[in-house]
Amino acid sequence: MENNKCEHKKIDEKIIEVINEYKHDKSNLIQVLNEVQEYVGYIPRNIMQYISEQMQIPFAEIYGVVTFYARFSLKPKGKYNIRVCQGTACYVKGAERILSKVKTELGIDLGQTTKDGKFSLEPTRCIGACGLAPVFTINGEVYGRATVEKVGEVLEEYKKK
Repeated sequence: MENNKCEHKKIDEKIIEVINEYKHDKSNLIQVLNEVQEYVGYIPRNIMQYISEQMQIPFAEIYGVVTFYARFSLKPKGKYNIRVCQGTACYVKGAERILSKVKTELGIDLGQTTKDGKFSLEPTRCIGACGLAPVFTINGEVYGRATVEKVGEVLEEYKKK
């Protein structure tokens, strides 16, 4: 685990409230992590440590849950989170070209965020839109029958925002 300034977020009243609501039952860990992820945008190390202390769950167990589920992130995500489907239908229809275009256009790789914090890029296995393959999403909005040209156009629109 790298140690950088992004990993330390203030443990404010909202985070304390969430943990206090659920800390009586260790089986609520995923709920706590979900709410922290929604609020902060990722799960910082110092907040995992605080959850560990408050819920009396070993830090290693919390870290294991956070790194096991793709929904959780140890790093901040961009304002616009891009996911390129890598499922079979999308792959066969050219998802690798779509992914390559996004990487080139933004200058980032999978799991990274642009320096300005505007875009992050993640893989996803299947979003259930196989009939529209290849597919990518930006903050959950689905773009189907994607082409390299279409990706470029969509990204240009988001860059203007």
